[in-house]
Amino acid sequence: MATTNDHKLAHTLATDTGVLLIELRKKLLHEGAAATVFRHEGDKQAHEYLMNSLADNRPNDAILSEEGSPNSKHPKRLSTERTWIIDPLDGTREYSEPPRKDWAVHVALVETGEATVGAVALPGLGITFSTSDPFDAEKISLNSNKIKIAVSRTRPPAEAFIVAKKLNADLVEMGSAGAKAMAVVRGEVDAYIHTGGQYEWDSCAPVAVAKAVGLHTSRIDGSALTYNRPDPYLPDLVICRKELSKIILETIATRL
Repeated sequence: MATTNDHKLAHTLATDTGVLLIELRKKLLHEGAAATVFRHEGDKQAHEYLMNSLADNRPNDAILSEEGSPNSKHPKRLSTERTWIIDPLDGTREYSEPPRKDWAVHVALVETGEATVGAVALPGLGITFSTSDPFDAEKISLNSNKIKIAVSRTRPPAEAFIVAKKLNADLVEMGSAGAKAMAVVRGEVDAYIHTGGQYEWDSCAPVAVAKAVGLHTSRIDGSALTYNRPDPYLPDLVICRKELSKIILETIATRL
């Protein structure tokens, strides 16, 4: 069972990785580096930092990272009760486009398929949301009476357009999955709908945080999001305010 120290560790590692990435970004920007260098170095250095930190702090736990092999380095992850699932740099494209802030760092702990611990750092904003100190997201007052739905800025899903039409909602394009999920947590938008392809590291930490603050999280068919499966492909999700979950899922079901 996750401990208080697990929650604190996730928060600290996500935050510290974000600081590393901010400093690296400043350095590369000063050097006039190409976007490909931002992406490669950001992924590489953040991955190495998190892998080393988790090895030092939780040597008996397995790890699944976007930048690592799902099984070669940690073959025990499918038979262990505790696996850390990390996305060292969620939103490499946005990271490589200074001064964009819609990128994130994800650190999560999964126990028997459930994301029980999570931290999502938004380094560009200097904020980390985590299960170490969750708040009640449903008490946040929105800035607008009109419903807003966060979607990918490059691949907005058809399902989101259908839901937006049903709810007379606005679609808000953003970068990384973590940034979109935390926009719901922060009350900037009411929902985040994604279809068309993601992996467990894209949603694990955001889902842990969203659940901890009382938001609805599920697949687009309403089923639970489970993690640390043999195939880490997890292509869709809905994160939203609870009062919207029924109508969103029912509207999406008309396409399934």
